[in-house]
Amino acid sequence: MLAKTRERMGEHYTANQVLGRTQTIGCVAVEVTQRCNLDCTLCYLSEHSQSVKDIPIEEVFKRLDDVLEHYGEGTHVQITGGDPTLRKHNELVEIVRYAADIALYPALFTNGIAATRTLLENLAAVGLQDVAFHVDTTQRREGYQTEMDLNVIRKDYIARAQGLGLMVVFNTTVHEGNFHHIPSLVRFFIEQSADIGLVSFQLQAETGRGEWRARDALITQQSMKKQIEAGTARTLPWGIVDFGHSDCHSYMPTSVVNNRVFPVIAERNLFGRFLSAFEHIRTDRHAKPYQVVMDYGLAILMRPRTWWPALFYVVDQGWQMGRHLILGRGKVHKLSFFMQNFMDANELVQERIDACSFMVMTAEGPVSMCEHNAKRDDFILQPLTVKKDDGTTEHYVPIPDIPKYKKASGGN
Repeated sequence: MLAKTRERMGEHYTANQVLGRTQTIGCVAVEVTQRCNLDCTLCYLSEHSQSVKDIPIEEVFKRLDDVLEHYGEGTHVQITGGDPTLRKHNELVEIVRYAADIALYPALFTNGIAATRTLLENLAAVGLQDVAFHVDTTQRREGYQTEMDLNVIRKDYIARAQGLGLMVVFNTTVHEGNFHHIPSLVRFFIEQSADIGLVSFQLQAETGRGEWRARDALITQQSMKKQIEAGTARTLPWGIVDFGHSDCHSYMPTSVVNNRVFPVIAERNLFGRFLSAFEHIRTDRHAKPYQVVMDYGLAILMRPRTWWPALFYVVDQGWQMGRHLILGRGKVHKLSFFMQNFMDANELVQERIDACSFMVMTAEGPVSMCEHNAKRDDFILQPLTVKKDDGTTEHYVPIPDIPKYKKASGGN
């Protein structure tokens, strides 16, 4: 599977490329419903989505099986939609349980409105690994005008997930209206870094049923990096970690000590050597700190040529953090910044699709997220013949009154 990933990455398989070394794919979305309880100004859903019946749970299980077949154990799976919390909660629990039972890492992607503490407890109990809350001003939540106003909701969501062993992620769509709020929002995430593991900024794209179309010229990957740096109050060494296509993603892992941000690694060559030496280690991001130390410590001991670089790295990190380690009582929190630069529906670039790190599992197999969003109706409105657990089959028609899609496809 790793070899297949390396092949499709082509020239983007660099010495610092994570895909093809430690991961076969970044993540795979499995959509369990098309329905949503918000009407966002920027939306990737179809005009038909609200009327589409939920696909049978057996089809969801099959798609999870397909994720395992294509990308292997340990693949990160987004249980998403629409908003997945609108599916029957007992079915949502079974979906997460199934994903965990076949050794996938399930994450719930939700706007949080129906993600109650009880639901999160039930999902965590059956193997949920992450919960990603999407909160921003495109959602037109009544009474909240700015991103800073929405921090009340973000804090409430953090509290719902506390103590459940879940990594909390926040997704933010970036548009002209909130672009200048990004530094303040980054500072908020830093202050909450004890409870947040990753924040993802998704640049406005023209796709789906949203009212707003193409983004303003001021919103680019480079300008967003500057906004994030304004929030962290320091220059960050972007471009160290290659994750998929460089035009699609930017990834910056950092540590937070005493509300100060420090890059986990600042030298591209050093990270390339690290990947080469330790690509065999499959320690997941959910592993306990002592497990990470044991895994890499043992690997370092068995490779004398890594002793000096490892010692230099530890000393350098300690030197940079300096007095903040003391002021922060030795507490070090992990906070990663991720940027998603989705393509407009009418401007798909085949090279970026080929090197995609973010797929959607459909009845026809994995499809790049950007391509899926651009042709969503082709995937969500197709009838399916679904095999039930008792050996019978079910004819699933997403919207019975649309003539174009009444005829069965004859199977998956």
